[in-house]
Amino acid sequence: MRHFDAIVIGSGLGGLTAAALYARANRQVLVLERNNSFGGAATVYRHGALAIEASLHEIDGLDPDDAKFPLLRALGLDQGLDFVEVGDLYEVRGPQFNPPFVLPHGMESALAAARARFPAHSEALEEYFRRLSAVRGGTSFAQHHQDDTGKWWLRHFPEGVRKLWPVLREGRASLSDVMDDLFGADEIVKLALAANLSYYHSDPDRLPFLLYAVPQASYLMGGGHYLRGGSQALSDRLVALIREADGVVESARDVDILVIENHRVTGVGHHARAGGDPQTEFAPVVFGNAAPQRLADMMQPADRAVFLARFAHRRPSVSLWTIAIGLDRPASEFGVKHYSTFILPTWLKSLRDFRDAPAVLAEPSGARMPPYVFVDYSRIDSGLNPAAPYLGTLCGMDVVENWARRSREENRARRERWMDRIVTDLDGQFPGIAKAVMQREMASAETMSHYLNTPGGGVYGFMSDASRFGPSQMSPRTPIKGLWLASAFVSGGGFTGAMLGGAAAARAALRSVR
Repeated sequence: MRHFDAIVIGSGLGGLTAAALYARANRQVLVLERNNSFGGAATVYRHGALAIEASLHEIDGLDPDDAKFPLLRALGLDQGLDFVEVGDLYEVRGPQFNPPFVLPHGMESALAAARARFPAHSEALEEYFRRLSAVRGGTSFAQHHQDDTGKWWLRHFPEGVRKLWPVLREGRASLSDVMDDLFGADEIVKLALAANLSYYHSDPDRLPFLLYAVPQASYLMGGGHYLRGGSQALSDRLVALIREADGVVESARDVDILVIENHRVTGVGHHARAGGDPQTEFAPVVFGNAAPQRLADMMQPADRAVFLARFAHRRPSVSLWTIAIGLDRPASEFGVKHYSTFILPTWLKSLRDFRDAPAVLAEPSGARMPPYVFVDYSRIDSGLNPAAPYLGTLCGMDVVENWARRSREENRARRERWMDRIVTDLDGQFPGIAKAVMQREMASAETMSHYLNTPGGGVYGFMSDASRFGPSQMSPRTPIKGLWLASAFVSGGGFTGAMLGGAAAARAALRSVR
């Protein structure tokens, strides 16, 4: 038996961030990972000659007003990692857009491009981008001063009210509420501005505007960036930081038991994934870099009931499908002009139609195409595939029900059919690209569920709900003392959300044990 100051269940970005912060605070940390490699979704793997990015398209911000910038600086992640700018935020194509619409990087440039395309909404567009900027400024102010005492806030009360008012003003407004208020029934302008909705949610009626505005403004103001060498570089750096601080990071370990006494965690039981080697480790703090439902499975019935009561009304987020393709030539030779190109199908005529997108892959005929993004990694110095095969990724929304109650062979055949259909659809936008595909591989919501060990394959933590949105939804605290959530289930999805969730858990735990 070993004793630690903290044990981390899972090595996704949230867990690694919590572990790194805790270890650098002179605490002895143990990280246990069920897979053979570290990083969770933040990994790079190979399929033959093709290096495939498992999840990362781009990281938002990285400017001084970015809410995660203090975290990156505290861990030294702003140095030594090569963040490559990806250029314009995206191009959006489809029958709704002729010619395609490009949303450029930079708030002023984005406003100018939107005004040029939608001149009738000039004033509303100015208000839209102003609200994005104001909300991001307010949340950045709060993030930068979250560790200040009550005395500091009293001394700076007028400034705090002024900075935070845009955040308070939006309250529980949804993305749909704000878009309808500004643009009425004109759905095309909404689709142009929020074509990347799948990066956040599947339903604009439920997505809190605050949770959309902050990262969207961050992309526009700070830009989008890709980590040269892939997201694995970030995971590896965090693992190195933990080990440099004398932390222990172990892979291929399945955690079976949370040791809990009087509703307080005291340790974990785990074993080698290959079988055998059971061990029990003790610590007064456990960071759960896993779905709450999976943590509940490690508890006795009485503790499980207490723990799950807090999350009874919350559902897991939407999942995703991805198709990685290796091309014999760069995609630019077929007319691809931007790093991210969103392609909207004919049937998607309004922002609310995105709600139907996750179920499209369940339709046997394939008559409807899902909305998707094509990411061309060869447009930047990604550090992944400097020569053929060149990596491109197609990605859209999915749910695990699309793949349920079918045999492995049936689902393999369905993936092949959908790869045929989607690559053919991509060829309709960029003629000739289908014949350049040397290899391809599809991951579905079922794949996400298996690899990430999340209910329904959810990739963004909990499904956010504007009608219930509030500070309690963004807390790492759980009903079990000493057990903290350290993942996207704290503050939302994406790399930023996962890392901020882990940081919030580490800060809260350090305060609780002082």
